[in-house]
Amino acid sequence: MKAIKTPLSKEDIIRLKVGDEVLLSGIIYTARDQAHKRLSEARNKFKKLPVDLKGEVIYYCGPTKSPKRKIIGS
Repeated sequence: MKAIKTPLSKEDIIRLKVGDEVLLSGIIYTARDQAHKRLSEARNKFKKLPVDLKGEVIYYCGPTKSPKRKIIGS
């Protein structure tokens, strides 16, 4: 397992391969779909973001569709 601390460096990212197990520590931002949309729109309009996201990790978190006969998604 590779241990990586945020913010990530370019070298951290280059060393990652598909399938690597990674232990992330440090600040990890979470956002739902509308937050991702607003961040993307702001970047496309060259607006300053409320936080510097260079090297940071953003994890999508939000509801997912429930499998059949289950009460919640994963």
